[in-house]
Amino acid sequence: METGDSQSQADSRNPFVMATKLQVKGSWNAVKGKLKQKYAQLTDDDLTFSEGKEDEFLGRLQQKLGKSKEDLRAEIEKL
Repeated sequence: METGDSQSQADSRNPFVMATKLQVKGSWNAVKGKLKQKYAQLTDDDLTFSEGKEDEFLGRLQQKLGKSKEDLRAEIEKL
């Protein structure tokens, strides 16, 4: 299963893109920092995600920021 091995290597390089399928420019840590600067009320816990739990992650941000998941996805992809 070489494709699985390749996927694992890609996951280790940028787990956020692989876990959520969001297209993030640069590293997740950089994006997380930009979100925290823009939205001071976000905590590290708010910006933590688990593989396969994109909706849960976006739901936390939606509750804190009062924006739609689509708006949040677009904003994250622009950072």
